Amino acid sequence: MLSDADPAIQPPRADSPSPPESAAAASFAALLRQLEYLSPEDVEQVRQAYRLADESHLGQMRKNGDPYITHPIAVAGICATWKLDAQGLMAALLHDVMEDCGVTKAELVERFGSSVADLVDGLTKLEKLEFDTREQNQAESFRKMLLAMAKDVRVILIKLADRTHNMRTMGDMPRNKWSRISSETLEIYAPIAHRLGLNNTYRELQDLCLRFLHPWRYEVLSKALDKSRSRRTDLIARVQREVEEAFEKVGIPVRILGREKTLYSVYRKMDSKHLSFSQVTDIYGFRVVVPEVNDCYTGLGILHQLYKPVPGKFRDYVAIPKVNGYQSLHTTLIGPVNTNIEFQMRTDAMDVVAESGVAAHWLYKADAPDSDTSQRLGTQWLQSLLDIQRETHDASEFWDHVKIDLFPDSVYVFTPASKILSLPRGATVMDFAYAIHSDVGNHAVGATVNGEHSPLRTELNNGDVVEIMTNPRSEPNPAWLSFVRTGRARSKIRHHLKTVAHEKAQELGKRMLIQALRGEGIASLPAEDDEHQATWEKLLRFTGNKSRYELLTDIGMGKRIASMVGKKLAVLLSETGQRPDAVLISTERYLGGHEEKVSQGAVSLDGSEGVSVQYASCCRPIPGDRIVGYLGRGEGLVVHTDDCAVGRKLMHRDSERFLQVEWSEDPVRLFEAHLVVTVTNGKGVLARVASAIAAAEADITHVDMGNEPGQTTIEIRFIIAVRDRIHLATVMRSLKRTPAVVKVMRGKPSSTR
Repeated sequence: MLSDADPAIQPPRADSPSPPESAAAASFAALLRQLEYLSPEDVEQVRQAYRLADESHLGQMRKNGDPYITHPIAVAGICATWKLDAQGLMAALLHDVMEDCGVTKAELVERFGSSVADLVDGLTKLEKLEFDTREQNQAESFRKMLLAMAKDVRVILIKLADRTHNMRTMGDMPRNKWSRISSETLEIYAPIAHRLGLNNTYRELQDLCLRFLHPWRYEVLSKALDKSRSRRTDLIARVQREVEEAFEKVGIPVRILGREKTLYSVYRKMDSKHLSFSQVTDIYGFRVVVPEVNDCYTGLGILHQLYKPVPGKFRDYVAIPKVNGYQSLHTTLIGPVNTNIEFQMRTDAMDVVAESGVAAHWLYKADAPDSDTSQRLGTQWLQSLLDIQRETHDASEFWDHVKIDLFPDSVYVFTPASKILSLPRGATVMDFAYAIHSDVGNHAVGATVNGEHSPLRTELNNGDVVEIMTNPRSEPNPAWLSFVRTGRARSKIRHHLKTVAHEKAQELGKRMLIQALRGEGIASLPAEDDEHQATWEKLLRFTGNKSRYELLTDIGMGKRIASMVGKKLAVLLSETGQRPDAVLISTERYLGGHEEKVSQGAVSLDGSEGVSVQYASCCRPIPGDRIVGYLGRGEGLVVHTDDCAVGRKLMHRDSERFLQVEWSEDPVRLFEAHLVVTVTNGKGVLARVASAIAAAEADITHVDMGNEPGQTTIEIRFIIAVRDRIHLATVMRSLKRTPAVVKVMRGKPSSTR
């Protein structure tokens, strides 16, 4: 697949010699030598795929002058090191033929079957669509690849092999492309390799990115590491010999492999901790592979007796695996000549997963029946991204979610049933709730962390035991978006808010249009049937809406004025012979304004309306207050108290946008009220006032003491949550009985603005 990361295809020049076809043949012969794990029938299928790829790319050249077919062969070779099956290798060889050579998916289905065709299609970018920005193009491309990834993880394995070979040959690309392609690889593809457990690929991509992002630093560090390696050869041999002898004494078979930090990890450590190369002491490490899990813990004891451990440098990823399935015991020891050396203890099965991750599904499945762990973990992560993309229709927003979930640093927390969940570092209680289930997150009202009540924004730490409390009436709060950490939680909250906003707006718009229509003497909306279809179509042409649903939603969100739509609808109905009811007109227009009778057409509010109804922060109306409703432009219905100064200004300027509202008899939630409490300044006064509020069973949501340290009396402004005016009066009486309180009054718009 050609992308900006591919060394561009060059057509052969007429005056140049024929491309060296023997090079391609030789490279395919090398690939065949890697396919000993496949049956002869499978090898023949791979050969057929190679022939089609070779024919399709005939005449195309890479920047370095090699035939283009050498690239698909190299990609297939990388996949062969992961022991990918025949279908995966065929797709790797054919991964560019649909995009670059005009081969159709139908042709691939006919020749190689639907599985291979689906894999190739999943890897083909959306070249034919036009997008506003490069990032949007990138996001849409990744979205399509993701859809295929969720069905078959081989798609991303082939894509990673493709990107790896392109990074290996980046030197042939124009230098002005190095930075952008390397940054994309470092930001997206290397973290994907890490999340899928492809450790070798992850390390190689990071080093290649450093090489092309910072060529000079790469060269300097590479030379420094070479010198260090030559100086410490004897030390490494000594440590390996001593460890082998220690394990031989207790009779545990052991395989010891030396491991060196990558250039990129050395660079990152120097950069983040402001160290010189000589101060990075743990450049070397050893991987100790033993037969059984119990041998890992026994071996750990042997190592700790042999060398002194560094405090705080032990990690048990065997009991609690990483999110990508990685398992090992990590410990850092002080070796000979006071050199810090990291050891990783693991079994053969763990070693395969550690180096190959999801690819271990193919590498190890014949010998280890439980080796599906990494495949399952990888697929879970891919499925979570698929859930996000289903709910996120904006490409840039989706891309942000993907980047969030690629950060590998994790914390491990427990449910009350001892199930382990892995979350990104910095994740909160709300992230945990959405990780369990979207319904748990949507209805969360509180939580306990390690048995103690904690706010929903509480940041979680390793080992926390979290229990979520829910209420079926509770709904997501837009404020949650300011502190959730995971892409899943963010997308679920946004999706719910968007969906509910439209549903609530539609319900409100319907009630408002019915009220307006009653004012014209018609008791109810016309039905959606054949008889009234022409009337609805005329009304929609008048308003410019595409559907009845859209019209009602627009009315509820303040984009259409209900009274104007109601008048037009009444005219259209009169054309069909429906006459207004004079008694109803009289009731709605005249009796509705009397204090002793509330209009039957008023919009009833109980606090469950969601984002389509807002309670004005200037006057903070609560049940029992006399209220009016203002249909804000694009912001739905805004409720003010009838004596609110802000509301009266709006009434004077925009009276046609006001409508009649009333409180329901049974409000379903608490409402915020503003109190101004004047107190005698003194030690502990805030605590005494807060206790008086709590004694009246009200919650404090905000407090502001101002900045008046030298005053004998000060004003403390509270936002408290109460049920209604009666409850507020109870709170105010409780405050007045407090000795330090001089005066209590409800805040007015003039005192809050």
